[in-house]
Amino acid sequence: MTRREFIALVSSAAAIRPLGARAERPPERVLYFTYSAGYRHDVIPLSEAILTQLGRNSGAFEVIATEDLSEFSTGSLERYAAVMFYTSGEIPMSGAQKIALLNFVRSGRGFLGVHSATDTFYTWPDYLDLIGGYFNGHPWHQGVTIEVADVADPLVAFLGNSLQLNDEIYQISDFDYRGSRVLLRLDQSSVDLNKAGVHQRFYGWPLAWTRFYGEGRVFYSALGHEASVWQDPRCQKILTNAILWSTRRSA
Repeated sequence: MTRREFIALVSSAAAIRPLGARAERPPERVLYFTYSAGYRHDVIPLSEAILTQLGRNSGAFEVIATEDLSEFSTGSLERYAAVMFYTSGEIPMSGAQKIALLNFVRSGRGFLGVHSATDTFYTWPDYLDLIGGYFNGHPWHQGVTIEVADVADPLVAFLGNSLQLNDEIYQISDFDYRGSRVLLRLDQSSVDLNKAGVHQRFYGWPLAWTRFYGEGRVFYSALGHEASVWQDPRCQKILTNAILWSTRRSA
């Protein structure tokens, strides 16, 4: 990341006013896990810097970035209020580490996934139950219109009815539409539905949602391939709000 890019992200992040943060409490610790067993996104270092700055600005959370699998033990996870994945592929977690993660979320902690977090653990069915869907191709990489599917949800209410973004747009298969609250979805009129690789499903193209796993709060956003998305104050505010919600610093 260049000095100019860093100054730009700090300036934009500083403008974010988080949703319902309670600064009188010590900041919650969020484990940002960026292990790539498949495709590795170039934007990961920038995302780490932005999330760290967003946490500082909020005063409500602290982001600890790692690729260390040893963090996924019952004892280590006790230090965190939430885990966030920007991952890919079949991560070599042991059975005990997988159980520790699931129990962590079931017990009431948070789980957040960004972009290729749905391109992860295809051979582990419990992970699908946790995150709510799997990546199934990205036929569009362009400027699109994104609908705010739930304008009453405080995580995205500030956006109004829609927003324009340029990003790699995921399709989602195996989507748990009954158990998920869709926040953002692709406006299909803004893309070519006849393009090769397009899979039309009755639930359309969800791009962000929340759900529950046991007592835990789960958030996923398919956005985040492009650096410009991470630098966008609107996307930064969505992530800040989602972290506060997942760590129970907001309702």
